[in-house]
Amino acid sequence: MFFKALCALPFAALALIAAAPAPQATAPAMPSLAAPADVAANPANKLTLELSNGGTVVVQMRPDLAPNHVERIQTLVRRGFYNGLTFHRVIDGFMAQGGDPKGVGTGGSDLPDLQAEFNGLPHVRGAVSAARTEQPNTANSQFFIMLSPHLTLDGEYTVFGRVIGGMNFVDAIEKGEPPANPTRILQASIAADNRPPPPQAPQAAPHAASLIGTPAGAGHTAGPAVPPPPSIRLPDPPQPHRPPPHGQQ
Repeated sequence: MFFKALCALPFAALALIAAAPAPQATAPAMPSLAAPADVAANPANKLTLELSNGGTVVVQMRPDLAPNHVERIQTLVRRGFYNGLTFHRVIDGFMAQGGDPKGVGTGGSDLPDLQAEFNGLPHVRGAVSAARTEQPNTANSQFFIMLSPHLTLDGEYTVFGRVIGGMNFVDAIEKGEPPANPTRILQASIAADNRPPPPQAPQAAPHAASLIGTPAGAGHTAGPAVPPPPSIRLPDPPQPHRPPPHGQQ
C-alpha cells in the first residue's frame, strides 16, 4: 500500500504542474517619447531647420530606435541636400511633408532606399517620420512632421524624431497640395557641426516642374526620372463623420 502511494506521487506532481496557469507573455513596452539621456546629450542627434517663414525648428532624432534613418538624415544634411527645398504637401491638422528635390513628391536622393524601422514611437503632434511609397521599404529623403496626432499611421511609417523646439513655426508652414507660396528649408544642420544660421535667404530655387527629368542642383541628387518613380504620398487624413440630414438615411 505504501509502495503504491509512493509511486503515485510523481504523477500527482505532474498533474499539478499541468494544471498551473501558464505565465502570461509580456507585451513590449511603448518606447518613451523622451530620448534616453545619452541620445539627448549627443549634439549629432539634433537636427536644426532654418525656415523661410523666419523660424528655427529643432528635432531630437532617435538613433536608438531608427539608426539607419537618422544616419541618412545626418548624411544628407551634411551634403547640403535639404537647403532650399520646400514643404510641398501640407495639410492643416494633419502633417507637413518635405525633403523632395523635385518638389512634387516623386523625388529622392541618389542613396539606396531604406528598410523600414517601425519602432512603436507614435505619430503624435511634432513627430517626424519618413515618407515612403505604398511599399514599406522605400523611404529615402522625404519626411513629414505631424501637426496633430494620427495614430493610424503607427506601424506603417518610421518615426525617427520629434520636434523639441519651434513647433509654432511648423504650424506656420504654408498649407496646400502644393502650397501657392511654399515654405522652404533655408538651411538644415546638425548641432554637432556648429553651423551658423544663414545670413540671408538664398535666391529662389527653380520651379519644381523644371527639375523633373533634369539634373538636380548642387547637393540635390535625384533618383532616375525614367520611368517616373511612384509618388511618395501619405494617406489623406480621415474625414470627420457627419450624420445625414434629418429625415434622410
